[in-house]
Amino acid sequence: MKQVDRALLRQLPAVDRIMQWSGVQQLITLYGRDVVRVQVRNGLEELREQIGSGSLTEVPTEEEMARGFARAVEGALGGRLRRVINATGIFLHTNLGRAPLPPEVLARLALDAEAACSLEFDLVTGTRGDRNQRVDRLLAALTGCEAAVAVNNNAAALVLVLSTLASGREVILSRGEMVEIGGSFRIPDILRSSGARLVEVGTTNRTRLADYRSALSKSTGLLLKVHPSNYRVRGFTSSTSTADLVALGLEHGVPVVVDEGSGLLKPRSEAPFVDHESVSELIAAGASLVCSSGDKVLGGPQAGLLMGQRAWVDRCRQHPLYRAFRPGRLTYSGLEETLRRLLGGEASLLDRLWPDTGQHQRRLDRFISRLAEATSVPVEGYVGGGAAPDAAVVGVGVSLPTWKGQLEALRLGEPAVVAYVRQDRLIVDLRTVESDDDEALIGALLAAEAGSHGVRQG
Repeated sequence: MKQVDRALLRQLPAVDRIMQWSGVQQLITLYGRDVVRVQVRNGLEELREQIGSGSLTEVPTEEEMARGFARAVEGALGGRLRRVINATGIFLHTNLGRAPLPPEVLARLALDAEAACSLEFDLVTGTRGDRNQRVDRLLAALTGCEAAVAVNNNAAALVLVLSTLASGREVILSRGEMVEIGGSFRIPDILRSSGARLVEVGTTNRTRLADYRSALSKSTGLLLKVHPSNYRVRGFTSSTSTADLVALGLEHGVPVVVDEGSGLLKPRSEAPFVDHESVSELIAAGASLVCSSGDKVLGGPQAGLLMGQRAWVDRCRQHPLYRAFRPGRLTYSGLEETLRRLLGGEASLLDRLWPDTGQHQRRLDRFISRLAEATSVPVEGYVGGGAAPDAAVVGVGVSLPTWKGQLEALRLGEPAVVAYVRQDRLIVDLRTVESDDDEALIGALLAAEAGSHGVRQG
């Protein structure tokens, strides 16, 4: 080996010295000394090999080596969840955790989590209570349902209903509603897993009431209606209304279950929701049970909501799967506070799709004045989370010059920022950014550009 290589090898610090570095000490706090020591040794061995092959002619700095060890540890064990500034214009971005919880909800959650709480204890009588009672009453007040129960997510709510009411029986469903709800979970698969037998009626684009009627038999467990979620069929189409299905179900003594899915408890007049039946409308139409989500349009924590007529809800609560699906206290705390705020008339998450024009313009002006070559530009926002997938909400965002590696630099920066590029310009949609994060976002954009060694593309 050449003398210069041996000199470089001597410059490599010892493992014990590296373990004392402040950046490595932080890793030890998170992952433990043994795990970090393994990755430090592996990292040093890799550097020795690079020096031996001649591919490394300069020893990395302490900061560079510490970052490399951090990447190795996180690659081996997985990094922590990171706070992300969502500048995509997609409000319920599934990959970014969907609905962010309001500060008031987080404050309530912290109070209920830091000590024992009355989750399932009646403080008045001193006896065991019902963890679902508060959600039951709040959802009844908000939707008009007779009873309600919370579970882990909307898919769990549907599985619970099918397992309770249709195991070993037939479920009639329109072919136009046999959707995949994300993550390769398909409605027919959910039916099969619950022990129900799927009976398909109609066609992809047209299903009439007569199709349901002709499929009814003594083996029918329920009539199921599923919101199409992430897709739309346009043109020569027709579907059967909830009210007509309810009338048919009453005629034959068969319950009607609607998978609303999006968490829209009350009607909205805005374009993305004008044709979307809310939970309260479905309940008013006579649906036996309605399944919905807590972490989509509702704007709460991940949860499934099962609402409807008390007799059917009570049957579902008595099924053994209910205990497997019921949430813990953190979900209940966040969900209850979200529902109380909605009942009290607080603005919902969706109201941010249509921000106050004056306030939004002031935010735009701040970004444009602080960022070189920034301009305002029309943008299209989306609800996301499978709600109103083809209904863009037009607004105004910030447009910036783009350069190679920009999106990656923003994602890996502190704070992490997720935006998008359109026509060789970086687009930042402030409607999905908390106003309290404006300064942090401006700083992240400036830091990413200052630290870039990429080549401008526009």
